[in-house]
Amino acid sequence: MATDWLGSIVSINCGESLGVYQGRVSAVDQVSQTISLTRPFHNGVKCLVPEVTFRAGDITELKILEIPGPGDSRQCGDLQQAEMGIPGVGCQVGPSQNGTGKVLKKPMSSSAPQNIPRRTDMKNQDIIISPQQQCSKSYMDRHVEALPQSKGFRRRHNSWSSSSRHPNQVTPKKSGLKNGQMKSKDDECFGDDIDEIPDTDFDFEGNLALFDKAAVFEEIETYERKSGTRSRGTPNEKPTRYRHDENILESEPIVYRRIVVPQNANKEFCTDSGLVVPSVSYELHKKLLSVAEKHGLTLERRLEMTGVCASQMALSLLGGPNRLNPKNVHQRPTVALLCGPHVKGAQGISCGRHLSNHDVHVILFLPNFVKMLESITNELNLFSKTQGQQVSSVKDLPDTPVDLVINCLDCHENAFLRDQPWYKAVVDWANQNRAPVLSIDPPISEMEQGIDAKWSLALGLPLPLGERAGRVYLCDIGIPQKVFQEVGINYHSPFGCKFVIPLHST
Repeated sequence: MATDWLGSIVSINCGESLGVYQGRVSAVDQVSQTISLTRPFHNGVKCLVPEVTFRAGDITELKILEIPGPGDSRQCGDLQQAEMGIPGVGCQVGPSQNGTGKVLKKPMSSSAPQNIPRRTDMKNQDIIISPQQQCSKSYMDRHVEALPQSKGFRRRHNSWSSSSRHPNQVTPKKSGLKNGQMKSKDDECFGDDIDEIPDTDFDFEGNLALFDKAAVFEEIETYERKSGTRSRGTPNEKPTRYRHDENILESEPIVYRRIVVPQNANKEFCTDSGLVVPSVSYELHKKLLSVAEKHGLTLERRLEMTGVCASQMALSLLGGPNRLNPKNVHQRPTVALLCGPHVKGAQGISCGRHLSNHDVHVILFLPNFVKMLESITNELNLFSKTQGQQVSSVKDLPDTPVDLVINCLDCHENAFLRDQPWYKAVVDWANQNRAPVLSIDPPISEMEQGIDAKWSLALGLPLPLGERAGRVYLCDIGIPQKVFQEVGINYHSPFGCKFVIPLHST
């Protein structure tokens, strides 16, 4: 019985490792439990070998795609012709049930058009099953049981599909049977109550022209106006749209000038938010610090606050977290701190102490004097406890460029320091080092600076700085609002959530 399956087209699934093979059965051996396919396809690609043999243990699933009927031939004609569906001529069929052979003549394909009945016409037409069709179906049903009984084969009794039918065979429908017992698979899947599909396309433009949108909107607007309901909008109205930075809730208008000084400012700045920050004279700035000190904001507190803000700005200029992290120990930045023997120099020393605490290599330059200010002595005592290096000669400064130079040489009162030899030597070194310069609390524009700064940090309120001060930043040193009011300044903090903010010239 295994020879009855020769010529059938099957699909063999051998699992994930071997894949799926398809081809025509050329040999079935029940003793060795093997099956051979001729002209096989592996995963949809034609194999290079003409024949492949499979063992029953390797087969996971076997599907019968096409079973040759009594009218098909496996012994004559071209196999390529059979695979392409081209009918042959004079092909002999195997012996029938009564032992007599039959010869089926198939007409040659012609190019003449043929009338193909519509689906609706076929549905209402009673088709009688021919004896040959009954024989083909009974032939398949009888020989399904002849499949080798092994664990590798999976029989499919319901594999009678449209692929195994004769090309000219029409799906039969037997009239008079209940519940459509003889319905084809297409009728079972899609149903038999499908109307005839129209040949003409749907006219979208014509149907859209039937809808008058303007009249409908006018009717809705008239109805809502009479009923007193809020209008939902007409096609001519556009809804209000807001940007991502706009507040949809009504609020008070923003006042951009919230700091007012008693005298006209020589120069004004503005923040990133557009708030106006006026400059103050050096006399008013000095008076503000004196009143703050009288209320408890001592010089030591101011030095500490200035050192913290200046070190934070310097750390940002050095690269921030991208440069200063434990993985970049080999790229430790170097800062040259140039300080003079005054309060401005004490601010620089406080900044250098905080930088050294954050693993920055700090080289502090401070000239030798017989008597130092008490604030400088205290800051030097704290700086000596860090890993920072203190020098008093220009020769001890590095010859190679450093990452940043912090300038605290200039003072508002003592202009005679500019004539000292050490001052001129340090200025020449800074100009030749080609490193960016940060100036802390620089003097006003009337007093020329020896070192051009790229950034300048002002304290509390800015002074009217010149162009050589570079980009101006403002830091909060902790002066209370009522201290500003006591000196005649109407003050509202422009810092927001920060302690150091950039200022822009207006």
